[in-house]
Amino acid sequence: MHTRPGDVLGIPVLVGGPVDVGVQAVEPSSLFRVSSRTLTTAARRDPRVSWAIAEFLTRRLYENLEQTAVNAFGSLRQRVAAHLLDLASSRQEPAGRLAARVSQQELADAAGSVREVVARVLRDLRTAGIIATAADRIVILDATRLYAESAGSAEV
Repeated sequence: MHTRPGDVLGIPVLVGGPVDVGVQAVEPSSLFRVSSRTLTTAARRDPRVSWAIAEFLTRRLYENLEQTAVNAFGSLRQRVAAHLLDLASSRQEPAGRLAARVSQQELADAAGSVREVVARVLRDLRTAGIIATAADRIVILDATRLYAESAGSAEV
């Protein structure tokens, strides 16, 4: 899951309970933490808080449905961009640099394509200044634009 400015993390845990997940910042970020007990109490007492939580969960549901659609029906460019973000955000390099340690063949397998076609997508992303390729990894130069690519909202 990728978040944008103003997004909230952890709301589903209020209802569903703990889950084994982590968070990785891929850009400079700030965090405001609210106790789950405090938020749960507020939601039970104030319908406006409950409604805000319901709206948030609905937005997340729609985002997950959109991502599922991209995975199933999105262009190869969208699938490659999404997979690169997932791989790179799981392990950030020193100095905050994002890089996915993946071969073109592994990326092709994950995106449901062949290496030669994925190589063309990577070349296009490299030409656009979104990624750089090295022998052992793909470096993400512009995570915001790569995210836009994964959502199909980038201007091409």
